[in-house]
Amino acid sequence: MLGRLYLTLAVSNLSGVLTQSCARMSSSSQSEAKLHSIVFVTAPTETVATDIGKGLVTNKLAACVNVVPKITSIYEWEGAINEDSEVLMMIKTRTSRVPELTEYVRKHHPYKVCEVISTSIEDGNLPYLQWISSLVPPQ
Repeated sequence: MLGRLYLTLAVSNLSGVLTQSCARMSSSSQSEAKLHSIVFVTAPTETVATDIGKGLVTNKLAACVNVVPKITSIYEWEGAINEDSEVLMMIKTRTSRVPELTEYVRKHHPYKVCEVISTSIEDGNLPYLQWISSLVPPQ
């Protein structure tokens, strides 16, 4: 009976330590995550998207740019409904750099009104988020 009591206390203490440790890890991940955003940009071709993406990474405005080919965009422009094949860019960066990133895209994008929209990353893999921070310096 006494052995079972010690085992129960040991498991209970270990459970508490693990819970506290996981809570700290989650909280660190979340605080690190709030520093980062994903920016979505559409482009007319893979070449345009790749050129913009390389420029963003080279200029330390983004850690990573995924180029997703062959999306279909349906939208209204100048009174007409359009359906075009485009390329989607998913850009990972620091939230503080989004305005500068947006300006870079606007200067290098062929569209008169280019899509540049962002959303903050609420949570994620802490080592990945730290990697973004290591590559994209703060504003």
